[in-house]
This record gives sequence, structure tokens and C-alpha cells, in this order.
Amino acid sequence: MKISMYQASVPVFVRMLTNLSAVLDRAAAHAEAKKIDPTVLVNARLYPDMLPLAKQVQIASDNAKGAAARLAGQEPPKYEDTETTFADLKARIQKTISFLSAFKPEQIDGSDEKTVTLQLRGNAVQFTGLAYLMNHATPNFYFHVTTAYDILRHNGVDLGKADYLGTR
Repeated sequence: MKISMYQASVPVFVRMLTNLSAVLDRAAAHAEAKKIDPTVLVNARLYPDMLPLAKQVQIASDNAKGAAARLAGQEPPKYEDTETTFADLKARIQKTISFLSAFKPEQIDGSDEKTVTLQLRGNAVQFTGLAYLMNHATPNFYFHVTTAYDILRHNGVDLGKADYLGTR
């Protein structure tokens, strides 16, 4: 049986972005309750050489919309990376979810053997659609969603595994 490239991408990305948005709600509530300037959390990092929370959310968004678009043979939309607040980050997530939700299964299914070419560190790298989704796009997406969660957890936001995985 062949994998449904649509089912392995769009619903997965939408679910995790929805969960990430809820995690940001928890972070905003935490900042308010503890009288922490929210920009401290938005700019927080796990380690000095790692990217801050805002960039983690932006990259997760870029990975999700980029994967769906490329698998459907479209150019991914470009979003400016200007988010500086929880509300901005949530709006970006919602814009990404809306973009993803417009795809139909027939636009993405059957893309498993399609050639996907990415520019990675200045080099053109080619994947089959399945290898791109399973070995690059999805792991990279989860890395940045997880890192965003970890930044907030590390900074005292009361989060647990159920917040990350969601309740659906």
C-alpha cells in the first residue's frame, strides 16, 4: 500500500501548529501571571548559539508551508519574519494553517516519486517527494516545534507532554 503523502503532511502539520499555538497561549498567560515581560520569552533561547523562540516558530511555519507547497508543485509563500509578540506568532501560525487547509489530497497524493529540489547552504539538493517529506521536512518541522516547546518549558511555563501532543 502506498502512503498518502497528503495524510502524512498537511493534517500532521496542522495538528502540531494548532498545538504550538495553544502552547503560546500558555506562555502568554504564564508571563502575565508571573509579571514577566512577554518579549523575554519570545526572545528566549535554550543556549546562546541557538535561535530564539520567535525564530523557532517562524521556521516551523516555513517548513510546514514549504513542504505542502513543494509536494503540490507550487512555490511556497514567503512570510516576513517580523513577529515580535505572542499575538504575532499566533497570527503567523494561523496564516500557515489557513494556507495548509486550502490543499486538497489530490494536489499532494502521488508526489512520493516527484523530484523536490532545495537550496541548502548554497547547494542544490534533490530528493524524491517521499524522502523529502520523511527525511527532511517532517524531522526539521518537529525539531523546531519541539525546540519552541523546550524553550518555554525551560523558562518555567507549566507545560507537559499533553500540551505538545494535543488532546485530539
